[in-house]
Amino acid sequence: MAKNNLIGGSIWDEYSNKVQDRMNNPRHMGEFTEDDAKQANAKLIVADFGAESCGDAVRLYWLVDEKTDKIIDAKFKSFGCGTAIASSDTMAELCIGKTVDEAVKITNLDVEFAMRDNPETPAVPPQKMHCSVMAYDVIKQAAAQYKGVNPEDFEDQIIVCECARVSLGTIKEVIKLNDLKSVEEITQYTKAGAFCKSCVKAGGHEKREYYLVDILAQTRAEMDKEKLKEQSKGDLSFDEMTTVGQLKAVEAVLDSDVRPMLHGDGGDLEVIDIQKSDNKNIDIYIRYLGACSGCSSGSGATLYAIENILQEELSPNIRVIPV
Repeated sequence: MAKNNLIGGSIWDEYSNKVQDRMNNPRHMGEFTEDDAKQANAKLIVADFGAESCGDAVRLYWLVDEKTDKIIDAKFKSFGCGTAIASSDTMAELCIGKTVDEAVKITNLDVEFAMRDNPETPAVPPQKMHCSVMAYDVIKQAAAQYKGVNPEDFEDQIIVCECARVSLGTIKEVIKLNDLKSVEEITQYTKAGAFCKSCVKAGGHEKREYYLVDILAQTRAEMDKEKLKEQSKGDLSFDEMTTVGQLKAVEAVLDSDVRPMLHGDGGDLEVIDIQKSDNKNIDIYIRYLGACSGCSSGSGATLYAIENILQEELSPNIRVIPV
């Protein structure tokens, strides 16, 4: 393919020669029929997967030897862009010769890496990594069909970064173990957010349930709360702390256990003052912000939840008073 046939300019420099070759000359495009399966003495598997983010879709064909569970041949049909064709072609090739259990371990990173001209240079631009994700997902569909299980049975963790297949648990663990303080550090340690960047923060080309900026903030808040707990062991109780110490403790609990809940509804709160009353109560005065301001539950269910969390974490003598 000439680099200026379709788009022109240097955009093709972001695609490896292998990708461009497979766009025009896919080795495994086609289909298998039941007759093909009978001739090969194999079971025919046909699986479909579509990516909502781009409208692409792929159909995967496997011929599987049921005695060994080995995929003796694979083909595909792709309904989408050239990158989807190249990724699907590479994916089908990687499946051939593997057992179904081995094939389901093929990740989108394996597909992308196999399309590189050299190990250091990505095969496709970041915004096209979702094509290799689609190849990974259709393998799960095919394996599930062959085994008669749900595709989700192959995924036992919440995946935050689809491009690098990095789970929520892994990200939180890496942040805590390495005391990470930025999204860039998370990417450096895990590759999460290195490709299409949809998982970095809201507003990317794909909407996600979890974003790295939020995971980092919440995990750091959990770390701060744990640190305060460790520091307070054998030291002063919350009731005996200075107002500054109490404020730090309250903010740590709010950051880890309360604010994420409020942020989900577009709201927030700030601590205005902390005062000790004559009857040993510790009054924490708060002001609701954003969507929480003026909300009826601010003096009802939400207020009760905030007060209950602070009482359990810090002191039963706490009262929360909105102003």
